[in-house]
Amino acid sequence: MSSPSKRREMDLMKLMMSDYKVEMVNDGMQEFYVDFHGPNESLYQGGVWRIRVELPDAYPYKSPSIGFVNKIYHPNVDEMSGSVCLDVINQTWSPMFDLVNVFEVFLPQLLLYPNPSDPLNGEAAALMMRDRPAYEQKVKEYCERYAKPEDIGAPPEDKSSDEELTEDEYDSSDEAVVGNPDP
Repeated sequence: MSSPSKRREMDLMKLMMSDYKVEMVNDGMQEFYVDFHGPNESLYQGGVWRIRVELPDAYPYKSPSIGFVNKIYHPNVDEMSGSVCLDVINQTWSPMFDLVNVFEVFLPQLLLYPNPSDPLNGEAAALMMRDRPAYEQKVKEYCERYAKPEDIGAPPEDKSSDEELTEDEYDSSDEAVVGNPDP
């Protein structure tokens, strides 16, 4: 059986290999941020959130601590702290789950199927049950206001890698190619 620290390393590498942007908080592998995109065909589509993940010493036997850093309007996410109310993370966690499950299954399911009967954000839950169109509008407003790539410190997605080079870098590389013909 592998040790918790090996499993932590393996799960973190698997998450990074799944094309998630992961930013370590310090040299250890216990605390990091992950950029999470709202699921397609949901009210949260197009939104990007920075998720703070803290792995306990006993991970994977004990669940990770998950929280939204930038604001999200959702019945099961505390608006101030970003804490998440999700049974599979808080109560029914199993060592069979890994970090990829959290970002590819658990969080998308949470956003697709909010549970207003077990809220951390009572206002969002009440609005969702009382006036669904107003709730949906407020979710979209929060996405517009707080969940753009620049809100998590990421460049807008439409930037290509070519745009990151300055014109001086282009010019010097072009001159070097043109100025040195083959003998």
